[in-house]
Amino acid sequence: MPEVKRSIVSEKSPAGAPSASGSASRPGTTPGLVSVIIPVAEANGFLRESVETIGRLTAPAPGGLRRDLRSRAPCEVIVLPDREPAEPLAAAVRIIPTGAVGPADKRDRGAAEARGEFLAFLDDDAYPSEGWLAWALPHFRDASVAAVGGPGLTPPGDAPAAQASGAVLASRLASGGYAYRNRRGSRRDVDDFPSFNLIVRRSDFEATGGFRSHYYPGEDTKLCLALTHGLGKRIVYEPDAYVYHHRRPLFGAHCRQILRYAIHRGKFVREFPETSRRPAYFVPSAFLVGLVAGPAACALAPILWPVYGGVCALYAAACIAEASRHAARPRVALLTAAGLVATHLVYGAGFLWGLSRKDLAR
Repeated sequence: MPEVKRSIVSEKSPAGAPSASGSASRPGTTPGLVSVIIPVAEANGFLRESVETIGRLTAPAPGGLRRDLRSRAPCEVIVLPDREPAEPLAAAVRIIPTGAVGPADKRDRGAAEARGEFLAFLDDDAYPSEGWLAWALPHFRDASVAAVGGPGLTPPGDAPAAQASGAVLASRLASGGYAYRNRRGSRRDVDDFPSFNLIVRRSDFEATGGFRSHYYPGEDTKLCLALTHGLGKRIVYEPDAYVYHHRRPLFGAHCRQILRYAIHRGKFVREFPETSRRPAYFVPSAFLVGLVAGPAACALAPILWPVYGGVCALYAAACIAEASRHAARPRVALLTAAGLVATHLVYGAGFLWGLSRKDLAR
């Protein structure tokens, strides 16, 4: 697909010959080192939790194919806030103030400052599991693998409104075939994965030019498209390389996040059709249109009322069945049922809005 490669992959490739692992021997790069890059507006409790957890990470034993959870991971941590934190983080953390720029710009800046052979992108409200790198890094022994992503699981200690938000995102009724991003699924190759938990081979990242985008959200879609459709490389989804990702609580913060995702996905249908023009993304909008237009259609043709009512009843039953998975926590179950409906309606409206707009921030 040459036309994609011209449009989304930088013409400038990194200097140096590939190493045994498939990475270029770029000056200043430390082989085997993982640079964990975390963009953030300002230091917060979630960020401190993440930094402390990274300090206890483990990785595969050097030279071994087996996963050894007793060996320490060679890591550096780079945090990119708008301004210098008032209170210091862990001593080993590199703080690089960037000013008030977007997450994609922060990630590109962090990558430029990083010394690692691998760039591990995390959100500030995510913290890795103990075996995160132990499960992710062995995949890079295959030179065709450019990146590894893993699911973001809801931390068990989150409040009920956040637990319900996570339950919605992890449900196939809400996320369809992409629910594996928010729960542990089966190992597979993917061509689009969120940057809340994405580890990228540095040489491949540089070959694409990085995020090079002011999209937020959606900058990760652009990068993944460049890696897979531009470079012809693989992105592996590894279910055991998971992180814990704090959720936006239902309803306000959750719905605002869903709206942003939907608007940009609608726009990406035009800009990045290779990974965004897929039926699953259109389903919530079709549901919304049917829900709103259904009564008018039934008024014109009353014979349709039983069909409309039956479909609504089946939908309600599906939401209740999904919520019943959390029956041991009644409040979470109730919020999950309502959250599914809210998510479908908000996403459906936002997707249509994105489809119709041409002026979204880049």
